[in-house]
Amino acid sequence: MFDNLSEKLTRVVKNLRGQGRLSDENIQDALRDVRVALLDADVALPVVQDFIEHVRSRAVGAEVATSLSPGQAFIKIVYDELVSTFGGSNSELNLRTRPPAVIMLAGLQGSGKTTTAAKLARYARERLKKRVLLVSCDVYRPAAIEQLQMLAGQVKVEFFPSQVGQDPVKIAADAVNHAQLRYLDVVIVDTAGRLHIDEGMMDEAKRIHAAVSPIETLFVVDSMTGQDAANTARAFDQALPLTGVVLTKADGDARGGAALSIRHITGKPIKFMGVGEKTEALEPFYPDRLASRILDMGDVLTLVEDAHRKLDQGKAEALARKVEKGKAISLEDYRDQLGQMLSMGGMQGILDKLPGAKSLPKEAKAQLDDRVVKRMIAIINSMTPTERHSPEILKASRKQRIALGSGQQVQDVNRLLKQFEQTQKIMKNMNKRGFMSQLMSGRMPPGF
Repeated sequence: MFDNLSEKLTRVVKNLRGQGRLSDENIQDALRDVRVALLDADVALPVVQDFIEHVRSRAVGAEVATSLSPGQAFIKIVYDELVSTFGGSNSELNLRTRPPAVIMLAGLQGSGKTTTAAKLARYARERLKKRVLLVSCDVYRPAAIEQLQMLAGQVKVEFFPSQVGQDPVKIAADAVNHAQLRYLDVVIVDTAGRLHIDEGMMDEAKRIHAAVSPIETLFVVDSMTGQDAANTARAFDQALPLTGVVLTKADGDARGGAALSIRHITGKPIKFMGVGEKTEALEPFYPDRLASRILDMGDVLTLVEDAHRKLDQGKAEALARKVEKGKAISLEDYRDQLGQMLSMGGMQGILDKLPGAKSLPKEAKAQLDDRVVKRMIAIINSMTPTERHSPEILKASRKQRIALGSGQQVQDVNRLLKQFEQTQKIMKNMNKRGFMSQLMSGRMPPGF
């Protein structure tokens, strides 16, 4: 996510970090590099100009000149300006109204509105503990209605039926009335999109808005469209009283221009980012955390939150107790840990949130492939329960059978067993140092 922007800004940071003092010359060099990085990221020119001017005014002042570490001070200024450009702080989903709280989604066709509606429904049900109703007002594409109905079943929320040819305004109003009768908390209205902005689309969106009075009117936009996303957001903001923005496909956006431009141009906060195709791949937008990721400072707080929410706490505690008692972990335990790692976004997803990860060589990053993890899980699944608990019995004939059953080679089985042995040694060493017992009591042992 935003890899190109991150790579260029990280290079600027690296060049400055070791310098004992900053001169006018290297400040100008750094500002030029930052400017180029932002323009290459497809950030709107007015945003770039304001960003550079704000950084310049602080960098040439006493704030840097009197610092014991001017290089670090400059980096802090860039970080602060990134946070400010992104919007300053997280803007939470506002549901503080008499139920049902209505959320209306607007945007162009292909921006990901329907998938975002399902993601928001899942977010509201799982994290906010709300009872949710999904409704599609896209009466021009039967597939859109069918898709939302299918997604509603997947995320376990109610769906209000609609059909091609119906009045979209009446559909939305009837859905809200239905939610009131059912004592539901939230209604998410998915509206029709177009391939481009047109008067008919905007008029329909205005009438739906007037009929249901949404507390949240969110503009859904593909982040990969760069500064065009900000220009489209401005057009929608002139037609509708937008309360926020949802950036979709952020995981595939290497540039980041939309994220940096939208808040500055529209004044509307980015509330969520779509970071994958699955319905759980929706993250609240935290400007400080994203700025930290871009500058290769990591995002450990989000990583901890992901672990708390996505990991099976029961299995994690059972494994900790097992290691604490001096028992060796089994291949079943190892498989469970690999599966839990995938649930947190895989190796790349975790790496993206660790400080210094972007400085790793490309060759090292290439080896962190989730397909390797999935192959390891397949190998373990091809073993019998006895073999998973007693891997020492795995001789040549058994390994050949396991390789054949998992579609892998015998050397892949041997590689897995070697990595498993190394993991066992690490776990034993952690127990000797008192790591597991102190971790379970909420304290970190010295040295960690």
